[in-house]
Amino acid sequence: MAYAMSTERHVKLFRNGRNQAVRIPREFELPGEDAVMRREGDTLVIRAKRTPTTLDEFLDTLEPTDDPFPEIDDPPTKPEDIF
Repeated sequence: MAYAMSTERHVKLFRNGRNQAVRIPREFELPGEDAVMRREGDTLVIRAKRTPTTLDEFLDTLEPTDDPFPEIDDPPTKPEDIF
């Protein structure tokens, strides 16, 4: 069943154990069972979590690291006579 999409709706916050929670109204339902949430100032942004389908999308999901790359033994190649 399709619902009219409004841009804003008043919702109540409640406690679920030690977590604060909000019920997502039907017209704002997200697909799947996982979502990603981030804070932008006093605004929370919730978006559906997509499974990466390309290498670029997968790499975008990784957190930056300051770990150094390990040393790799990479000796020069020997010339080969192919004729």
